[in-house]
Amino acid sequence: MATQQPALVLDPTGAHHHAEHRTLREGGPATRVDVLGVEAWSISDPVLLKQLLTSPDVSKDARAHWPAFGEVVTTWPLALWVAVENMFTAYGPHHRKLRRLVAPAFSARRVDALRPAVESMVTGLVDRLAELPAGEPVDLRQELAYPLPIAVIGHLMGVPEDRREGFRALVDGVFDTTLDQAEAQANTARLYEVLDELIAAKRATPGEDMTSLLIAARDDEGDGDRLTPHELRDTLLLMISAGYETTVNVIDQAVHTLLTRPDQLALVRKGEVGWGDVVEETLRHEPAVKHLPLRFAVRDIPLPDGRTIARGEAILASYAAANRHPDWHEDADTFDATRTLKEHLAFGHGVHFCLGAPLARMEVALALESLFGRFPDLRLADPAEELPPVPSLISNGHQRLPVLLHAG
Repeated sequence: MATQQPALVLDPTGAHHHAEHRTLREGGPATRVDVLGVEAWSISDPVLLKQLLTSPDVSKDARAHWPAFGEVVTTWPLALWVAVENMFTAYGPHHRKLRRLVAPAFSARRVDALRPAVESMVTGLVDRLAELPAGEPVDLRQELAYPLPIAVIGHLMGVPEDRREGFRALVDGVFDTTLDQAEAQANTARLYEVLDELIAAKRATPGEDMTSLLIAARDDEGDGDRLTPHELRDTLLLMISAGYETTVNVIDQAVHTLLTRPDQLALVRKGEVGWGDVVEETLRHEPAVKHLPLRFAVRDIPLPDGRTIARGEAILASYAAANRHPDWHEDADTFDATRTLKEHLAFGHGVHFCLGAPLARMEVALALESLFGRFPDLRLADPAEELPPVPSLISNGHQRLPVLLHAG
């Protein structure tokens, strides 16, 4: 039986994720894995993954479609990923309702209107870099990759500046897969306290931000589609965390790649590729999210090799492994901004495709253009192999990104 297949235990620290992803691909389209004690089917074949991500036979609603939910949610360190009540875990018509409430914040018009504000934020951060003492290493993850996305999502959601650093630390904890159950539960409890404080503040003094708009949708008694209190809080959690953590990693990975692949940076400087090409190849080559927990089989799903994902079993979307699948991209392990096929799964696929993708792309492209334009001699301060990864099987970035801004 498929459930008796030995499970590959995924490393919660993500220390050697590329080797782990190769092992997953070598195991076929689907591999049994252990995710911090929970068994799931890791899907690393892009064709199969896209099929499952668009199939009505696959749900993200753990309460409705995961028999183990009641037991697992009390002990699993990643319980928040399946227990939240927002569009991330919704299925069918309920998902469409929740997505419809949030989608206007990320419309093409709204994102385009945000560009001047994002440009100003980027300029301010790069100006601040220029004021730092010359010759001393600067951690770009701390000084650029972190503050830009949290400023943008803070602006969009109406999070006051003095609250943003608190959100940042707590969201980091959501993606940290080395926390034990007690640590994860404590982080979640504090995160909800901070969200409740934000809701109370915005209910008392609403603004034009998305938080105030969602509260209005919640409080409008005449709206049959209004959010429940849990949905309101968890929707804010989703928008703040997804709009922040992932973009941090894309900026980090893009800068790291260009500093370790000067030939690719030279292509940009010569005008042979654009910053948008760099962003897309970064999203393919080093996506911000390696694995995304979890989805669930609504009914038995036959696999191409004759095995079956049984009804109620968990499914792990292994985006990073799929993005480098050799059947999808030639020389898939090599970063190549000139690729004509720019497809990837960094933002998901199907009805759960990331609403914030256009905003994230804009943020990263503007950050790269400004950074490399201002500091043409930018280089890593430490050997690339000495930069440890973020301790996570979900999040894909470096713990630090030390650079020297000037020649010398």
